Amino acid sequence: MNDATLESITAGDGLQASITRQRQALEGMITIPLQRLAERCAQVWPEREWLNQALSSGLHELPYCQFLYVTDKYGRQICDNATHQGLLPEHFGRDRSDRPYMNRVLPIQGMLLSDSYMSLRAHRPSITAVQVIRKDDAIVGFLGADFDLRDLPLTRELYDEPHHWRQIKGDPAIRRNVFLQTRTETELDRRIRDVLAIMEELIIDHGVFHCILHFSSNRATVWFVDDPYRYRLLDLDALIDPDVCMAFGRTPYPDKAVIPAVRIGEILDGFRELRFADETIYLRSGSLNIFNGLVALTFSCDGSHYLPYAEFLDRGMPFWSAASSTPA
Repeated sequence: MNDATLESITAGDGLQASITRQRQALEGMITIPLQRLAERCAQVWPEREWLNQALSSGLHELPYCQFLYVTDKYGRQICDNATHQGLLPEHFGRDRSDRPYMNRVLPIQGMLLSDSYMSLRAHRPSITAVQVIRKDDAIVGFLGADFDLRDLPLTRELYDEPHHWRQIKGDPAIRRNVFLQTRTETELDRRIRDVLAIMEELIIDHGVFHCILHFSSNRATVWFVDDPYRYRLLDLDALIDPDVCMAFGRTPYPDKAVIPAVRIGEILDGFRELRFADETIYLRSGSLNIFNGLVALTFSCDGSHYLPYAEFLDRGMPFWSAASSTPA
């Protein structure tokens, strides 16, 4: 896989879309209350005591806000921090000009929502809304509202993994020396057909929904639908012993699985093919998850690929032409 092809494959689209939705939800909750509060601050500008009162009374419209404060147009705080527990006068006079939410181009109208950052006080992920305060049609300062991400009532929807082929480069030191190595046959390689047959049985009939086969280290890591929060390590002795199936109760193949049961064997056989395809660029580990339908592959050059099972099984897809040359 060359760099041009790699650059054409975008990663994290689903994650960024989820973050954007959360930011939009937060903006929808706070935009109007901050505008109103900025107008009240302008009316009493720049009196510390009156600003403190305005902020304290405005907090009821911002129940998830941790701190409210006002700075002049240079970022110097001219009031106390207002919290739901009371005022914090020790912040009066604080220079906030170098904080992540102030050391960027600030708006001349309306509100700016910062990127998330680590707070100084609690070292927690936080976000700040900066609202312009105008008086007599001139910018006199800014209203800051700090939020701890933990306190926000956001949707918390888990983003879906992108359903397209993703490729991630590995350790540069390994990549640099990849052509100085060759595959060393492992015990698992010698018993690979037995191993894959037993793994197929565990997935289809014994509740394994996610597995990682470590071909280079003679082991597998498996997760079961009846105990999804803990993984089990299966060494080679377990992987070649049909009796291992007796250790795990029979479990019907899940209806919610994205990968059809009849395709599991084909996927595992694809792992075998990639393991022996080349003596220099070979598969070190392969995994599949029947619920998200993704296949993950890590090669000897430490490059990793993540792709939907149907694309993995379609030999006409770009992954296979890349795999037949030089994976990342």
